[in-house]
This record gives sequence, C-alpha cells and structure tokens, in this order.
Amino acid sequence: MSQVSSCSVDILNVSLGERSYPIHVGPGMLESRDHLLSYLAGRQVMIVTNETIAPHYLSVLKQTLAGGDLDVRELILPDGEATKTLASVERIWDALLAAGFNRRCTLIALGGGVIGDMTGYAAASYQRGVAFIQIPTTLLAQVDSSVGGKTGVNHPRGKNMIGAFWQPRAVIVDTDTLATLPARELSAGLAEVIKYGLIWDADFLAWLEREMSALRALDGDAIAHAIRRSCEIKAEVVAEDETEQGVRALLNLGHTFGHAIEAHQGYGNWLHGEAVAAGMMMATRLSAERGWLTEAEVERVERILEAAALPVAAPANMSVADFLERMRLDKKNHDSRLRLILLESLGRACIRDDTDPSQLEWLIESFPRR
Repeated sequence: MSQVSSCSVDILNVSLGERSYPIHVGPGMLESRDHLLSYLAGRQVMIVTNETIAPHYLSVLKQTLAGGDLDVRELILPDGEATKTLASVERIWDALLAAGFNRRCTLIALGGGVIGDMTGYAAASYQRGVAFIQIPTTLLAQVDSSVGGKTGVNHPRGKNMIGAFWQPRAVIVDTDTLATLPARELSAGLAEVIKYGLIWDADFLAWLEREMSALRALDGDAIAHAIRRSCEIKAEVVAEDETEQGVRALLNLGHTFGHAIEAHQGYGNWLHGEAVAAGMMMATRLSAERGWLTEAEVERVERILEAAALPVAAPANMSVADFLERMRLDKKNHDSRLRLILLESLGRACIRDDTDPSQLEWLIESFPRR
C-alpha cells in the first residue's frame, strides 16, 4: 500500500469549555515529542496497544517519549472487536495498579477504535477518572471513534452497551500510520467518512464521489482533506451536544441496523464500517420509502458505497426477527420507541421514532442479502 504523505499539520478544536481539546492531523505525528508532552498529566504514562499495532508503532512512540523523568509502561492486548470486553479493560486496570500509577497518570491509546474505546473507559473509571490521549491508527478511529469522548465495551447482547463519556486531552492523528492499514480496514473507515457527507455536507459527499479512487489509493492530500473535514463535522456536532441528547444522534446513521448485524454475526466477523455501510443503505431505502429521497438518490448512495468496496446488502442468515430483536436493544431507543436516523435529503439527516412497524418489517424483508 502506498505511503501517505502531506505537507502540513492541521489543528482542530473540540469546544467543550474546560474539557476542550485539540485534534492534530498530519504526517510524522508519532515522532513529534512536543505535541505529546504538553498533554501528559504527570510523569506516569501507560501505552495501551494491541498485537497488530505494536510491531509497527510502539517502539516509535516509546522513543518519542524517552528521556526526562517519565515512567513509561506498555500493555499489549489481543487484536479484534471480540476482545472489546470488560475482561480486557480489567487487564488495563491490573497493569495500572501493578505499576502503582496514581491519579496523575496518563493513558495513551495507540490503535484503532477498539483500543481507543477500551483505554478511554479504563481512564474514565480508574481512580474515578484519569487523563488519556488518543493516537488512532485506523481511518475509522481517526475520523470517528477517537473524537467525542464515547468510551466503552461490548456486551454479548449489544454493542457499546457499557461505557462512559470521557473526553481525551488530545487526539493525535498521524496520517502515515494508514500506510500499513489493510485495504478492508481502509474501506471500513471510508464508511464513516461517507456518513458525514450523507448527514451533514452534500458538497463533501460530492467531493468523496469524485475522489474515491484517490482515497483508496491513499493519496496524501485527499486523505488529509477527508480526515480534516470529517473531524471538523464531528467536532461541531459534539460541541453542540456532548452526551447525545439531540443532534449528536445524527452521527448514528446506519448504526442501529449496523450494530444489529455486528452483534448477530459475532463481533469482528463484519467490521464495524462494513456493518454501518449496509445499515446506511437500509436507512437510505427507508428514507426513500417515506418519500424523502428519489430512486436516483438511493442509487447514488449505493454507487459511492460500492466504490469504497463496502457492502450494500445484509447478511444472508439474518431474518426480520433477528434484526428486530437486536435493534430493540439499541441504547438510542427512548421509552421502547425505536429511534432511527434517516435522510430528509442527501446532506441532511433527521431523528425519527415514528417508523411504522410494518414498513420497517417490509424494509428488512425486502432488503438484499449476501
């Protein structure tokens, strides 16, 4: 896979009052000592990563932090969505306690969304809350899960059902880490990028349609723009609604369907972005059924997802009952009413809890399978 490169570092801001923090986006950030040291709470540092990422980037990060009086430790966890459990978080707590880390310690999440979510939850709960820094190494984590303070783990009956809102001190996005990202993981990340265009910015969606080949080839300028614009949108939404009481729910386009797919198939068998892509296609078709989108617009969404090498069909082994059982457990539901994010137009989303059950069943029954 080609090397990612870009000529500058962008600094965005998530505006949350005293919990505000920057997002640094650029190449070579893992080797930028100045960008890291200023966000440490004290001298104790625990790097949490996984077996896939560690061989590529752990030594680089440790070298960047070397020197001075820092006490830098590491914990390498297994890789995969199936490891996103309380048992893994307990391993982080155990490592912190064994090292004698206090309330002024800092956790650094080096990896994708699973590592970021678990490390953030460990930080939120260790001694009732300690500092952490996100260093996301996958596109999905760089544009979505590392920003906004959602942390947590999965439960066998539902995704991300146990967790907390806990904001990082900073998000450090080193675009060079995408050079080692498998093509399937890159496509999974593009699902979340496409989501931002669908819910918030029609011009960005059109840009993604034009530049999809460049994005999949990891063109440095195209990737940098996609990450920057995605983070800008998410930062704007999170600043308006930190704990998802309103507009932040729009970021869940396709997720209610997608989480049902992930849980039913077994975490990790479908990547999160793959499940979300199929879920966004389902939400798009339901939006058209309600009269908000034309068939040409539905086909346009299908084409951009396919151009990103993402699925536009649901798993062949999922019945209507399988979908509905998982969807009813979704934490976004209110008072037993199923809340779905739908599209009033391309670039504008809405939150609806008035979907007719028969219409929803029709959608699931008629939706393509693979």
